[in-house]
Amino acid sequence: MRKKKKANPRQITMAVLLAAVLVAYTARAAQIQVVNAQKYLDQADTTGSRRVTLAAARGEILDRYGRPIAVNREGYNIVFNSAYLSRDDLNNTIARLTDYLQSAGQAWTDNLPLSAEEPFGFAEDASESDIASLKNRLGVADYATAENCFTQMVSRYSLEGLDRQLQRTVMGVRYTMEQQDFSVSNPFTLAEDVSSEVMTRVTEAAMPGVEISVVPFREYVDDDVAPHLIGTVGPIYAEDWEELRDKGYSYNDKVGRSGMEQAAEEYLRGQNGTMLVTQDASGNTLSSEVTEAPVAGNTVLMSIDKNLQRVAQVQLKNMIDQLKTETNGEADAGAVVGVNVKTGGVLFSANYPSYTMTEYKENYTALASDSSNPLFDRAFNGLYPPGSVFKPAVAAAGLQEGVITPTETIRCVQRYTRFQDYQPRCLGYHGSINVTRALSRSCNYFFYEVGYRLGISRLNQYCQQLGLGVATGVEVQESRGILAGPEERKNNTVDPVWRDGDTIQAAIGQSDTVLTPLQLAVYTATMANGGTRYQASLIHEVRSYDLEETVVDSTPTVLNTVDFSQSVIETVKEGMLSVTEDGTGRGTFANYPIRVGGKTGTAQVPTGEDNSVFVAFAPYDDPEIAVSVVIEHGGHGSSSGSLVRAIFDAYFFSQTDPYVEPAANTLLP
Repeated sequence: MRKKKKANPRQITMAVLLAAVLVAYTARAAQIQVVNAQKYLDQADTTGSRRVTLAAARGEILDRYGRPIAVNREGYNIVFNSAYLSRDDLNNTIARLTDYLQSAGQAWTDNLPLSAEEPFGFAEDASESDIASLKNRLGVADYATAENCFTQMVSRYSLEGLDRQLQRTVMGVRYTMEQQDFSVSNPFTLAEDVSSEVMTRVTEAAMPGVEISVVPFREYVDDDVAPHLIGTVGPIYAEDWEELRDKGYSYNDKVGRSGMEQAAEEYLRGQNGTMLVTQDASGNTLSSEVTEAPVAGNTVLMSIDKNLQRVAQVQLKNMIDQLKTETNGEADAGAVVGVNVKTGGVLFSANYPSYTMTEYKENYTALASDSSNPLFDRAFNGLYPPGSVFKPAVAAAGLQEGVITPTETIRCVQRYTRFQDYQPRCLGYHGSINVTRALSRSCNYFFYEVGYRLGISRLNQYCQQLGLGVATGVEVQESRGILAGPEERKNNTVDPVWRDGDTIQAAIGQSDTVLTPLQLAVYTATMANGGTRYQASLIHEVRSYDLEETVVDSTPTVLNTVDFSQSVIETVKEGMLSVTEDGTGRGTFANYPIRVGGKTGTAQVPTGEDNSVFVAFAPYDDPEIAVSVVIEHGGHGSSSGSLVRAIFDAYFFSQTDPYVEPAANTLLP
């Protein structure tokens, strides 16, 4: 007989353990399927959790004294959440929502480059790249017509059962959703800042996947104050998306598009937070938890004085209205800029014609097509011949180089006869005249001779040190200006040759020289403070949203110090003082209670009446403010002197106490 095999202890142990595991699993299964069956059936209906972006408040913009300019308010957006949106009912959902919006007179997001109404052609304002992108996305040929694209989208978005107008409405939204990568992680904003009436209707309709989100919106407290400087906030465009996505933006974010809103984007932009939301299959929220709180952007305190800005705007308009009468309607535009002599901070910058932020939002097309060009920032980008306000720079260069002395006289006999083929005239007959009196009387003959002795190269070197023909460094877009000279003349296809006669014309602020009002203000400030050129700036300080912490302080930036001796500076300043006391500006400032240094300019332009130009600084003994004015076709430079005086009155003598918000009481002026 075969001997019976003995059981292995290890096998017995493993069998016992396996049996125990099977018993445990059986018991657990019974608990799940019988005891807690209803609990787990309820949980099975839960679709899970998702992360929701909590929009951070954009930093606010205040003036230098803490007065509000651009602030935030809460508003409502209609948002599509892909996780709970019924794709089968999407077209109907869009149709219902756009009907609500249309009845309330509110717009919705539609980037489709087709006209909104029949006949459905390519939209007039659509760019070639927009149309090419549409055709590429639809997979149609380059030569496809708008109707071809329309037909393709009817099929693409299953719109066959709708009338053509509704097809266009729905396809516009569907195309934009697709364009903006609508997905679970990237919600789509159908409409922004909707009324409470629309918000209520959408909430009551309870459409799956459609949410109302409360978000901060930009509001401009006084929408007519410095619109060119403040700028705008807008959506992210397709061409910006790749770069901004890498910086952490989402497609629905807003960014600064122009002005200070754009220049200070890095400070104003907040950091969005996140919230973890758990919902059931019906879209009901079961729980929510803020996993990362949003951080508001910083507060930017601009260098401008809001009250002074308003005075400058009103007085500039009044000045131009007055000069229109005197010039038979030719004086129709201009700019005035004021800077802090000791820091380079821009205290105000006014343009005429101008616009309001409301007009920009509601009637941009009309503004853009207006022949008077109200959207153009003449103060920072307008290029004008400076005329005689250029002469202090020429005087300083001539004195520093020793081609003239403070006491030397040059005899003005009206006609300048150094050249046989070119003999320009002075506007007066001044006789023997030194540099101080030449500035006071604005003697062209004197400066023809100084310019000739200097030569254009040396003259331009000093002018650049004073901030002429170079960037001021201001944070927003500006023009660099042009200093006349051989290099610049080479670009002239009609007459590329530079001659000595051009040099003497450049010495009186004519020829090819064109400068911005901002550059003229910085140049005047540099002369007034003794030769330190500060970077022009619109940012006074940057603080945390609650104003408690300083992010960027108010320390000014020095760009350079001019190579003028103090005796040269003082001689030129004495000449500018003489302008207002007994020279071409005496009619405005002869009896003014504060001593003022200044210079008038009557700048010739190709057609029409001359431009009126005026620069000034005050107080003479301890300068604080420098101002420049250019009135297009305003006539004599002295004509705009009363505008400068009105601004000085407001700056030095205004009895209106500036309103300062309680939270900003500690701000430095």
